[in-house]
Amino acid sequence: MNIFSEIKKRRIALALTQEDLAEMANVSLATIKDMDRGMGNPSMKTLQKVLDVLGLEYKISVKQVL
Repeated sequence: MNIFSEIKKRRIALALTQEDLAEMANVSLATIKDMDRGMGNPSMKTLQKVLDVLGLEYKISVKQVL
């Protein structure tokens, strides 16, 4: 699973344009376009803004090593 593909799918499901999402998340349009292409390297703060608008959550877990 790629976080950027999930963001794009959710944006489309909510009928939001790239411009809408950029404005609502208070990030640049270029950032959203990069995410839609599966590119870019947004900061965690920027990523969290986008996820919040879309109602998504990103979880990180520690892998148990034996």
